[in-house]
Order: sequence, then structure tokens, then C-alpha cells
Amino acid sequence: MKFSNAYFITGTAYAGKSTLVKNLAEKYGGIACGENYHESLMEGLDSKEFPDLCYTRDLADWHDFIRRTPQEYAAWIKRVSKECEILELRILEDVCRQDKPVFVDTNISPETLHRISDERHVLLMLADPMISVNLFFNRPDKEKQFLYQLMMEEENPEAALENFRQGLMLINSQENYNELLHSGFKVLLRDENRTQEETLLLAAEHFGLE
Repeated sequence: MKFSNAYFITGTAYAGKSTLVKNLAEKYGGIACGENYHESLMEGLDSKEFPDLCYTRDLADWHDFIRRTPQEYAAWIKRVSKECEILELRILEDVCRQDKPVFVDTNISPETLHRISDERHVLLMLADPMISVNLFFNRPDKEKQFLYQLMMEEENPEAALENFRQGLMLINSQENYNELLHSGFKVLLRDENRTQEETLLLAAEHFGLE
């Protein structure tokens, strides 16, 4: 299925994806499918069909989440992304029936995006991989602060933080960054000197919006 009225924005953390989706939807009277919009389906998920998404939903002790090895954490993130993609596509089948542009902050892989969308309807936003590693707990997101407090409760908080940081480094590796960079889609690199309005105009030009 091709989503002709959907505009997909993917890439790395701290690149400005969520802000751009919100701004595009406001400017062009569209629908914003913001970060993690798949969560609207979480409550009714079957743990056998979506074991990795349901892992956090059904977790009894969240300390087990942060005690995983970096390799276990990175592998789980990769599997979660695949499960998120299934849910996102289900949601988009309904949302895109509306006669409005749909702007999507997406987990859908570049491989799938090549199948379901025109190249001009996909934009990759990339930030230096180490930004997410170094600034992960700097944002006031309640989820991130919750994880931070869990680590502070560990017997060795510094070791817990470093363990989690090593997992972030695997997820935000240069290899993963390069795969996105060379995926065949238009790329916008994070630029501290570029305003939100300038970013919006660059995206709109790429998408062919008037």
C-alpha cells in the first residue's frame, strides 16, 4: 500500500523530528502523528504477538529494565522498532483515509519506506550520534527521569549509568548513523544555526508543499 498523503520524518534522536512534524501539521492544516503514536494501541496488545513492546507494559520490576547488558538493550530496541512499525502501519491505514496531509514522526525502517512511500515524501533528520548518548538525561521527559531515578537507587549508581550509556552507544553507533545517511532519502543534518522556520521551509520545499 502506498500512503500518498503521508509525509514521513525519520532519523536519529535530537535532530528535531517531533518539532518539525508539529510545525508542518500546523502550517499546512494536516494531521500530526507525533513521536511514539503507536502507543495508542498498547493497552490491547497480545504479548505473544508483540513480546518486546509488551515487555515494558507488563514489567513487574523496572530495575530489571536498567540491569540488562548493553547488548541486550540494543537488541531489544531493534526488535521493538520492528513491532512499532507494524502498529504504525495499522494506524496510518485509517488516518490516511482522511483528505488531509499526514505528517509522521516514524519508527518505520527506510527499507519499508521505500516500498510504501514516494522518495519525495520521506525526510531523514540526523544529529551527531554522541548527542543522544551525552544528553539523554538532560531533557525533562518523565520517562527519562524515571529511568535516571531507578539508576540512582542501584547499589552502584555510577556503574548503572555507565551500563546504560554503553547501550545507548550501541544504539547510536556510527554504523547505524551511516546506514541512515546512505539510505537513499533526502537528509537534513542538525544545525544549531538554523531556525525552526528555516527547517520547516526546507522540509516543505522537499515535500513539494505550497
